[in-house]
Amino acid sequence: MIENPVGSDASVAHVPAVVDAPVADSLELSAGTRDRLRRAMPESTRRAYTGDLRRLVTWCSEKDLLPAGVDTTDDERLAAALRLLLERHGDLHVLLTEYVSALADAGRAPATIERAIAAIAAAHRAGGAGMLRTDGPRQVLRSYRRDRATTGSGVRVRKAAPVTIAALRAMADVLDRHSLVGIRDTALLVLGFALGARRSELAGLDIADLTFTAEGVQVEIRTSKTDRDSRGRTAALPYGAYSVTCPVRTVQAWLAALADHDRTSGPLFVRIDRHGGLGRTPTNRGSADGRLTGQAVALVVARTATAAGLDPKSAWSGHSLRRGFATETYRTGADPLRIARAGGWKDGSATLLGYIDDVDRWQANPLAGVGL
Repeated sequence: MIENPVGSDASVAHVPAVVDAPVADSLELSAGTRDRLRRAMPESTRRAYTGDLRRLVTWCSEKDLLPAGVDTTDDERLAAALRLLLERHGDLHVLLTEYVSALADAGRAPATIERAIAAIAAAHRAGGAGMLRTDGPRQVLRSYRRDRATTGSGVRVRKAAPVTIAALRAMADVLDRHSLVGIRDTALLVLGFALGARRSELAGLDIADLTFTAEGVQVEIRTSKTDRDSRGRTAALPYGAYSVTCPVRTVQAWLAALADHDRTSGPLFVRIDRHGGLGRTPTNRGSADGRLTGQAVALVVARTATAAGLDPKSAWSGHSLRRGFATETYRTGADPLRIARAGGWKDGSATLLGYIDDVDRWQANPLAGVGL
């Protein structure tokens, strides 16, 4: 039995459901305040963290660290289970270290284990138990990563294949730009590439976020994954040399199609059903205004890449547009700082630098010209 009694039950009396409200206090929060606290964390992150916490509770139950069959079917019951876990064991450092080792034994991906550590640490803080030490769990994870690398058992992460300019043209060429779906998907692909947008950013665009000027179109991205305070950024997209890959003209064509269906406001990219209806809401799925989801954006990219005959072994996804923007603009000599700010990467982003390294691996190879 792992034991580390908590010093005071009061500190864990208000474990919020699914780490959505990082507040432990004797005051009762209003429904509006709790809703804002809940929405401060992206919905996708909340879902992932909820799953991680449920799996932790299940493991604890199997190890007799919690009563057998603890109910976690909803947020309230999961919160109660987490509260009981904290009351029984207090600081969860030792427990988490054992849990990470168990995940490693089960062959879970290191990234999955990293997220579980983050979810449990967040719940620990939210429950009023203070900052959770994670040095032990991370040392276990480090050993696990080394073991996988040494034995070759680790599965290499498939990075999203970058959509190059040539690939973008090939994708645009297979779309039927006389059909509503073809007009939308062309605009989505070209605009996504030109913005270096995350799929969530592309899905989140409204018609009102576009401002056309003599030079091109300005796009306001109101919030994004790394913009926690939703300060937003404005991207300026000039006219392209080719109409099929011009962000201005392809978006104008889509806006004209939307206007023909009496849509001049609301989401920019919407669902289209098989009958040509815009924004129809499938049963219990999607938002009422018909906005495309980030997942739908990824499906458009993958589907069109397949239709264009692009390398089937490559991982084509929504992130392919963003990665392609980074590599293609850098390849033509754009300054990395300008690329970062245009695409919404933080200055010095390790992710962006990784994309740049992919280009420099050959373009600035130190062996080039040595006479081998």
